[in-house]
Amino acid sequence: MVDTWRLPARGLRRRAPAGERDCNAGRLAYAADEAGATAGLRRRELVEAEAVIADTANVDDQLGDLVGGGTSSLLFLVTLLGLNKLLLLPARSSLEASSLPSRSLSSIWRQPRALSCPFRRSLSRESEAALPAQFLAEEFRACAAASGGDAGGSGEGKIVKAKEKGEWKLDYSGEKPPTPILDTINYPVHMKNLSKQDLEQLAAELRTEIVFTVSKTGGHLSSSLGVVELAVALHHVFNTPDDKIIWDVGHQAYPHKILTGRRSKMHTIRQTNGLAGFPKRDESEHDAFGAGHSSTSISAGLGMAVARDLQGKKNHVISVIGDGAMTAGQAYEAMNNAGYLDSNLIIVLNDNKQVSLPTATLDGPATPVGALSKALTKLQSSTKFRMLREAAKVEIELSVLLPRIFTLFCSELIGFFFFFFGRFQNITKQIGGQTHEIAAKVDEYARGIMSNTSSSLFEELGLYYIGPVDGHDVDDLVTIFEKVKSMPAPGPVLIHIVTEKGKGYEPAVAAADRMHGVVKFDPKTGKQFKTPSPTLSYTQYFAESLIAEAEADDKIVAVHAAMGSGTGLNYFQKQFPEKCFDVGIAEQHAVTFAAGLATEGLKPFCAIYSSFLQRGYDQVVHDVDLQKIPVRFAVDRAGLVGADGPTHCGAFDITYMACLPNMVVMAPSDEAELMHMVATAAAIDDRPSCFRFPRGNGVGVPLPEGNKGTPLEVGKGRILIEGSRVAILGYGSIVQTCLKAAESLRELGVAATVVDARFCKPLDAELIRRLAKEHEILITVEEGSIGGFGSHVTHFLSLNGLLDGNLKLRSMVLPDRYIDHGAPQDQIEAAGLSSRHIAGTALNLLGRTKEALHLQ
Repeated sequence: MVDTWRLPARGLRRRAPAGERDCNAGRLAYAADEAGATAGLRRRELVEAEAVIADTANVDDQLGDLVGGGTSSLLFLVTLLGLNKLLLLPARSSLEASSLPSRSLSSIWRQPRALSCPFRRSLSRESEAALPAQFLAEEFRACAAASGGDAGGSGEGKIVKAKEKGEWKLDYSGEKPPTPILDTINYPVHMKNLSKQDLEQLAAELRTEIVFTVSKTGGHLSSSLGVVELAVALHHVFNTPDDKIIWDVGHQAYPHKILTGRRSKMHTIRQTNGLAGFPKRDESEHDAFGAGHSSTSISAGLGMAVARDLQGKKNHVISVIGDGAMTAGQAYEAMNNAGYLDSNLIIVLNDNKQVSLPTATLDGPATPVGALSKALTKLQSSTKFRMLREAAKVEIELSVLLPRIFTLFCSELIGFFFFFFGRFQNITKQIGGQTHEIAAKVDEYARGIMSNTSSSLFEELGLYYIGPVDGHDVDDLVTIFEKVKSMPAPGPVLIHIVTEKGKGYEPAVAAADRMHGVVKFDPKTGKQFKTPSPTLSYTQYFAESLIAEAEADDKIVAVHAAMGSGTGLNYFQKQFPEKCFDVGIAEQHAVTFAAGLATEGLKPFCAIYSSFLQRGYDQVVHDVDLQKIPVRFAVDRAGLVGADGPTHCGAFDITYMACLPNMVVMAPSDEAELMHMVATAAAIDDRPSCFRFPRGNGVGVPLPEGNKGTPLEVGKGRILIEGSRVAILGYGSIVQTCLKAAESLRELGVAATVVDARFCKPLDAELIRRLAKEHEILITVEEGSIGGFGSHVTHFLSLNGLLDGNLKLRSMVLPDRYIDHGAPQDQIEAAGLSSRHIAGTALNLLGRTKEALHLQ
């Protein structure tokens, strides 16, 4: 478990908030002792502050040169800000220690609370404040006595059996786990009065709920398990939907969905007409911004923060982004702009040391790429930070703490300066002038003492850095978020939390792929129930073919953007580790990097999902196609993608690639054709090329020997079935659906010609001219958007006068709308591209409308 530093004087408050006060005898005695301590409190606190500051001349000497004076200058800062308000020192140094249990102050304030104290839960902050202190103390003592002062044990019917070595022991038996606290949470507002102990148990219950649910449906597991405590803390402190929480990428948002009114629908996630696998604005008002692609959260959050300021609103905006998403340029562009605009924005950097997906290599997680991961690692392992965090955990007796500020300085050093001087800077920023300059110098000096230089990356961008923080410590997270939330005008703040992907579920932690994306599985063992298939995926066929090409040509290299497994290049990396480049989530860089490789005589294959290549489109146009640089684009996940929905749907690549003057654009109809197109791309060395292939498995056709394809003649299609009257011209894997449609038509007495176009650019002009002249009806079919293959065919026919006669032409494409997530066949039906839709179109054009209706 990652050790964390402590924020200033946590637990040194004279009164804890009503919803967080411990119901135990020690704290009750403390509350009772305070009841008569109001008279002269501010004067005593200031006197004590002056005394302890005077006792720290050695520290003040180091600060003196910067602030222009000795103790009096530091005391001036303390007095101006009101150090007594920040530290909230007890009214009396003795505090009648006999009334307190003999243990450290921090342990008193961190002691587990009773899970249920009816009196405490029935009080609002306002009503509690109105009650006499003595009455409160007596009632809390009664609650503590009734609960025995200890709620840390296991109760009957709880999923949590015990808490051993700081870890909750969870039940993954496969049965639906009991979730007594989660059962009371329908929306985030129901979390507000939970104690820290309750929040810890809620996190434990939420973790078992996610495992149980995803085991029945499949989905993104480990990323959601890694942010359970974060989601709980965020929704406890902030108030969505007024406050905006933006989840970058969004595949880690399952706990967020459960806590925001969608628990009862989690069994439908990623299914037809069910919940989306990512945040979706029209699904819930708590989803502030839709996601699916990475690195957008800071940009969106900054826009919301600026809009809030312009409209005079006071809500908070929180962007949650992973260390992997931080490798994309957009994140840095947004942080740079955030530092300049200086709007209040909270950025949570979720660092799980997975800059690439854990499936990047066959041997498990890839070594994180880039300087950022090194900086974060150095920051986490910094000796200074480790020493200070250890000091922060030292138990300090009250009798020693009060007269010796240096001990307090050691235990609370980082939090003290982060919040004391941060808060002071914000006040002096509004005052302006020399006061603000002095505060900034003190802050810079203090943070320079304690901070690893790696954090200066964020500081230089204008963000106030806090961290690293244990992302699985609910108590710490809540405290930090409350402090940041309460600071006036802090500007952009980055909170660096460290988490573990798959946290709390041992099969996920132990798995090579961390169970990132799973099908249904056994929650006891983590074993997935994968349906056996006689064929491999198109992705794996691509990888096998590329390996065969690389074995014959040592100039072939591969590039991917943090998607080793998704693109199949983990297989290539295993075989050629020095020739496979994972550039992180940086598609723009990947494209231009590949262009640079190609200019020096190498043959780069840049493998990127269709929907992700959109992020690097300017580089495709300007850096590759314009210069005719022979980069080969392997466009995976082309067409509809099932459960991942519209965010990952590869609808547009035919259109946006085929409009480029120098690009060769092709698509295979089966896995053997895919291997031939890999060989074709390798052979094209005078211009860029691309080939698209779908998610899913091959159809089972014979493969080329050794998985090595034969280069095709560029711009030439092939006729699969000869017929008359009706010609069906398919492009890509949907050719298989065209063959099924032809079979249906044959049963109705219609002999249709079926053609595999192979190339969208250049078109097979001779073949298309022949089809137009020899058939009454020509139907083009593609699993792509308007403006793609069908548009190119139509343009060719019109230019050549082939539409001036009796030819009936129809283009079947994806509808001009986004297709929601669901089963692949359901999506095809919704798009109107099934075999019966194709056959029905032909029958309608033949005038056989009744038979066409029967097909529907």
